[in-house]
Amino acid sequence: MAERDVARLRLIRTPGIGPVTYRQLIARFGTAAAALEMLPTLARRGGGAAPTIADAGMIAREMAATARLGAHYLFLDDPDYPALLAEIDTAPPALIVRGDLALTRQMCVAIVGARNASAAACRFARTLGYELAAEGVTVVSGLARGIDTAAHVGAMPRTIGVIASGVDVVFPPENAGLQEQVASGGLLIAEQPPGTQPLARHFPSRNRIIAGLALGTVVVEAAPRSGSLITARLANEAGREVMAVPGSPLDPRAQGCNLLIREGATLIQTAADVLEQLRPIDPRSVRMPTSNYGGPPPADASDADRARIAGLLGPVPVTVDELIRQSHVAPAIVQTVLLELELAGRLERHAGGRVSLVL
Repeated sequence: MAERDVARLRLIRTPGIGPVTYRQLIARFGTAAAALEMLPTLARRGGGAAPTIADAGMIAREMAATARLGAHYLFLDDPDYPALLAEIDTAPPALIVRGDLALTRQMCVAIVGARNASAAACRFARTLGYELAAEGVTVVSGLARGIDTAAHVGAMPRTIGVIASGVDVVFPPENAGLQEQVASGGLLIAEQPPGTQPLARHFPSRNRIIAGLALGTVVVEAAPRSGSLITARLANEAGREVMAVPGSPLDPRAQGCNLLIREGATLIQTAADVLEQLRPIDPRSVRMPTSNYGGPPPADASDADRARIAGLLGPVPVTVDELIRQSHVAPAIVQTVLLELELAGRLERHAGGRVSLVL
């Protein structure tokens, strides 16, 4: 058990330390151990109490459980960390994986859709998964009922399953055999520690991993407010291709796909359509993850800087760029103040690089 890995996991598992905060702490202090030592000071500067740091004993037990399950950790600065996933700002600092990591180095396409999908849509997703896998494409999905299950079955074993629980927890229960097949023949990925149940708040986090791994996301069938549309939105925000399969306007399960197409998603009817959209994109052109998390460490902020930036914040989310513009403070200093406020429990981060003050 490497001491460095224990420190990194303690930082990752500390409440209030999200992916963005983790990157900024490592960029500023160089190591997780140094960042852990500075957490109380940073929180005090932000006007709050220090977060409760994850216990080393708890981390040791988690790491032992992971090893017993035949899984291992993949940290953001590891050379095997999926390069496309590392591109997104909210890439998980650590993943727990079982299976063949080489699948992430192939062209990856996500196939997502409704849990209560129609029989026709499931057949289409299964066929699409099979045909894409036959062309050397890795199919990524979330091991849920309906479309996810069909896509995995069709693409097996060239498939990646991303789950919202620990690697030892199966949801839905009827997919126990499929999840084990994915882990042993393909690749199973979890962000949560072993034993974690699939809580509602974990699914949007799972969805951003699915979108981040793939060059493009295909939505086969989705209601207007489904999680599949969240995955499509996250893919779009990451600059990836969004594709959708059209459906009957009389079927509520097709409304989400039809809406995506109306808003600019590419209409897909065959695997050839998917490949036509993605093959001009060379996966080798993506930026590889680095160990420094971007740039030199920022300087400390002055009390005047802290007051100026805090005064611009309120309960309505605002972009960090707007804070920089209005405060006339260097971007690195703004990020420092936001980091202090977040560690103090006074700042909330939102999608699209927006932040708001917790009142």
